[in-house]
Amino acid sequence: MASRPGILVTGGAGYIGSHVVQQLSQWNETVIVLDDLSTGFAESITYGKLIEGKVGDKTLVTDILKQYKIDTVLHFAAKTVVPESVRDPIKYFQNNTASTLNLLACCQAEQVKNFVFSSTAAVYGIPSNPVCTEATPTLPINPYGASKLMSEQMLSSLSHASHLRHVILRYFNVAGCDPEGRIGQSTKNATLLTKVAVEAAVGKRSHVCIFGTDYDTTDGTGVRDYIHVQDLADAHIQALKYLRTGGDSITLNCGYGHGFSVREVLSAVERAAQQPLTIKEEPRRAGDPPCLIAQADKIRSVLNWQPKHDDLDTIVESALNWERKLMRK
Repeated sequence: MASRPGILVTGGAGYIGSHVVQQLSQWNETVIVLDDLSTGFAESITYGKLIEGKVGDKTLVTDILKQYKIDTVLHFAAKTVVPESVRDPIKYFQNNTASTLNLLACCQAEQVKNFVFSSTAAVYGIPSNPVCTEATPTLPINPYGASKLMSEQMLSSLSHASHLRHVILRYFNVAGCDPEGRIGQSTKNATLLTKVAVEAAVGKRSHVCIFGTDYDTTDGTGVRDYIHVQDLADAHIQALKYLRTGGDSITLNCGYGHGFSVREVLSAVERAAQQPLTIKEEPRRAGDPPCLIAQADKIRSVLNWQPKHDDLDTIVESALNWERKLMRK
């Protein structure tokens, strides 16, 4: 039996969850990771106890909450590939929304106090203003974004009806890996630009595609707000501290407040790899906004969040170093 309240990290064997678990190791917390290992990796968990299973398994989740006296849940477990969500929406509503509903029901029954939710800028859809505040209308244009928005709404409703308090973190474009190379992004068939580009740089892919070169941006390619996974992980730690010291439920954007184009990211990968990439230009993908950037002042003031890795070359170098390490394995 745990002598102090535990923290349940769902999806903690995944890319972002594993970086958060690694940072939690510095705080001597009792950490339980629940992951079905469908996309995560057991070797990515550097701290805590791994329980293999699904968030939608009410019996299992209830047992974990009871046994480890869980008072805080960090909820990462989700499917996250936008094109797949368009092809198979039921998979996303089942895995993301319905499983979150099960998790919240268990949290209510066991009187969990704090909940940090991994959400996404996809809830904004294609905003009229490319710089999104937390008050920007939520109009998701794909089932992934819709599944996350529904989860946000359920969490908010439960917080109004119970003692559960929450922080919803809306991620922009997460990139990079642990600078010390202990863990990183090992996702198979990854779709995130930085990961795809560094895979091409080490020879795992023959080329990189640019989808859309005629956007109304500086160089015609899409612009995104890229945030280093270490800074995003730290935002979760700060959210945990905020809730434990009595903070009210809140929704916060997670980004740096400025963006880089696809071409700028690919140029950074070429600089880091010291070699050119083979780049193919393709038509725009449906639903890709020209520019998506976080208005991120609120998270800095509310959580006292101070990012340390706000540099494109730093982000790319950490991703490339990890990719080279995977190749050596």
